[in-house]
Amino acid sequence: MSFTAKDVQTLRQLTGVGMMDAKKALEANNGDMEAAVQWLRVQGKASAAKRAEREAGEGAVAVVRDANVAAIVELRCETDFVAKSEEFVSLVDEIAARVCAEGKDATSQFDEQIEKLLTTLKENISIGRVYRLEAKEGEVVETYIHQQSGRGVNAVAVVVKGANEEVAHEIAVHIAFAKPLFLTRDDVPSSEVDAERKTVEEISRNEGKPDAALPKIIEGRLNGWFKERVLVEQSYVKDEKQTIQQFLGTASIVSFAQVVVHG
Repeated sequence: MSFTAKDVQTLRQLTGVGMMDAKKALEANNGDMEAAVQWLRVQGKASAAKRAEREAGEGAVAVVRDANVAAIVELRCETDFVAKSEEFVSLVDEIAARVCAEGKDATSQFDEQIEKLLTTLKENISIGRVYRLEAKEGEVVETYIHQQSGRGVNAVAVVVKGANEEVAHEIAVHIAFAKPLFLTRDDVPSSEVDAERKTVEEISRNEGKPDAALPKIIEGRLNGWFKERVLVEQSYVKDEKQTIQQFLGTASIVSFAQVVVHG
């Protein structure tokens, strides 16, 4: 029975063992996942599973831009001490540069380096969120990163059409602080909108609002809810009298990505 790289990753998640041990276990058991788990237990190599179960709540994020491409990579760990270490920060920078140059699949090239770091630092270390944005003709890509204690903690990449790099950078800075979840209303899942509509209706009724006024009140509150979450509807952080869409004028945002460590 053959096995794939995904099977190796699954076995690692189940047992907490390293990449090479997971491969050996699958090879020794013809790709049988359950047998491989049992084999690792018998070998006494599954004792590291407790590390894999611990939440990797810390980490660092890197962003790299080269011409019309930008990449964001998050590297997760367990403690602030490791997240700020030079070797950890250097690794996430290297991964982001490779993703920018070659594509998201380039992360797989770093499995052994991550494994070595895990062994050295004795923490659960893994690649988290990965984004790669590419600007087409007539578009520009810009980035922003907020550093804290020598490592990136808030990274943004944005592609804007019909604007220059200065405007695109302003949008990236806004995203870093405002943390939008969606680009437009159309991107918000209908289930979330329906749930919020029911909630604001219940709130309005509990406040004793007259039935005739409810539709307008509900829409007003929903608009406020959208404004918190939707990028183009947010108030521009440097001039709250205008929305992001108003600030852009005839330009438009094609796509954006943000990774914030701790959230």
